[in-house]
Order: sequence, then structure tokens, then C-alpha cells
Amino acid sequence: MKPAKVGQNVIIEDNVTFSDGVIIGNNVIIYNGTHIGERVIIQDNVVINKRPTRAKNSALQRSEDLVSTVIGNDCILGTSSIIYAGVVLEDEVFVADLVSIREKVRVGAGTIVGRGVAIENECVIGKKCKLETNCYITAYSILGDYVFIAPCVVTTNDNYLARTRERFEHFKGITVKNGGRIGANSTILPGRIIEEDGTVGAGSVVTKDVRREELVLGSPARKIKDVPVNQLLRNQ
Repeated sequence: MKPAKVGQNVIIEDNVTFSDGVIIGNNVIIYNGTHIGERVIIQDNVVINKRPTRAKNSALQRSEDLVSTVIGNDCILGTSSIIYAGVVLEDEVFVADLVSIREKVRVGAGTIVGRGVAIENECVIGKKCKLETNCYITAYSILGDYVFIAPCVVTTNDNYLARTRERFEHFKGITVKNGGRIGANSTILPGRIIEEDGTVGAGSVVTKDVRREELVLGSPARKIKDVPVNQLLRNQ
């Protein structure tokens, strides 16, 4: 099946499959083996199913077993976004302009990925999450459902700051469980877990796990109080 509309200077390689109602803008590249669901909108300059190119001294493993990228029904891919190989976007994912989603990432249905967001390789993002402008999700992170990440949040996965070979055994992203929220400009250190409905105030540095339904703030972040009952996910 062919797309409903195709712009100018579009490159579509072999074995790309389309469902009904797909719209493609200008200067789009879709690499071999991609599957595009129904009513997907692909705006100008998007690249889909890009194979990763690594620096010679990259700490990340090579991905020889990458599978094709799958774009679910009713997704929107914003201008100049790049979707790498092995990515699965479930139905109704919104990807804003200038987003980078690296290889082996899964994004749950109805999630919003804001402008300029970077999601590194081998992350799992749940359904109905909101990742706001210019936040950074480090490799090997797990975000549950209904997670909120505010603008310019930075997550990390390397406690050794690129020194000593020991670091290769300890790479670990962050975990944010269902309903977790992180305020603007916060930094989350490697391996930290934010439990269900745990909330991090703006500008915090999280050095320890955040317990269920508690609000932490500061550098280092400490518990300030419990999250108000009317803000808990179960009460929405």
C-alpha cells in the first residue's frame, strides 16, 4: 500500500510497509524494513529506522541485532525528528520537532515526547507519559505509565564520569515508576529509583531513591512532605 500523500525529495527504501492514510512531508528518509501504521503523519526532514554510528571509543555496546522500526497507528512525527532502528512507537505517540529517539527504545501508547527531547538507547517509556522540551533520558532507563518529566531534566547512567574500565560493569539508567514526576532542571544520578507517585521538585539533585508518594526537594534532594492526596495518580 502506498502513502496517501508524499512530499518532495522523499527516499523510501525497500521493504517499507504502509497502512491506510499515511501522510509524508518533504525531504523524509525511511530506511529498509520500517512498518508505518494507519493515519501516521510524518513531517518534513524526518529520518526513520536510522542505523546507529558509534565513535571508536563509545562506551555503548554495538547493536548488531537491531530489528526494524515500527510506528503505530495515529502517531505524529515532528519536523527533523530522528527515529533510530529497533524503535517501537505504540499507537498515538506524539513526537515533536527535533526529537532524537535512539535504537531499541519502546514508547507506550499516547505518550507525548516534547520538542528537542533526547531518549537514548534501550529505554522503555510507558503509556500516557509526558516528556517536556529538552529533557534528556539516559540509556537503559525505565519510565512507567503516566510519568511526567519537566523541561531540561537530566538523567545519568555513569557514576565514574568516563574514567576507569570498571564503569563498563555499572552502567545503569534511572527508573521512574507509575505516576512519578520530576520538576524542571532537576538532575537524577545513575540507578536511582523514583517509586510510584514520587515527586521531585524543580532544580533538585537526586542522589538517593525517592519513596512512594513523597515529595523531595533540594541538592541533595530530601523529603519535604508527602504528595498531596488530591495529586496522587489514583485520584485523577
